[in-house]
Amino acid sequence: MNITHLEHVVYALMMLAAIGLLARNWWAGAAFGAAFFIGREHAQREFEIGNPSTLEPWEGFDLWNWSLDALLDMILPIAVLLVAAWLIDRFR
Repeated sequence: MNITHLEHVVYALMMLAAIGLLARNWWAGAAFGAAFFIGREHAQREFEIGNPSTLEPWEGFDLWNWSLDALLDMILPIAVLLVAAWLIDRFR
C-alpha cells in the first residue's frame, strides 16, 4: 500500500461529503465517488495499453491484467464509500 491509496480514500470521502450535504443523499455521494474512481482507473488502463481511440470500450476493464496498485486505487475508495454511506444512513 502506498500514499496514493490513502489520498484516493480522502478524496472519495470529500466527494461523499460534498454530494451528501448538498443533495442530502449520502448514497448518491457514494455512487458519484465510486463512478469517479472506476472511470479514472479505466482511463488510466486504456492509456497504458495503447491509444484509447483505437481500443474497444471493454478493453480497459480487463481487471485480471491490472496491476495491484491500480486495483487498490479503485477498490479501497469504493469500499470506504460504501461503509461510510451505510454508517451515515444507519445512524442518521
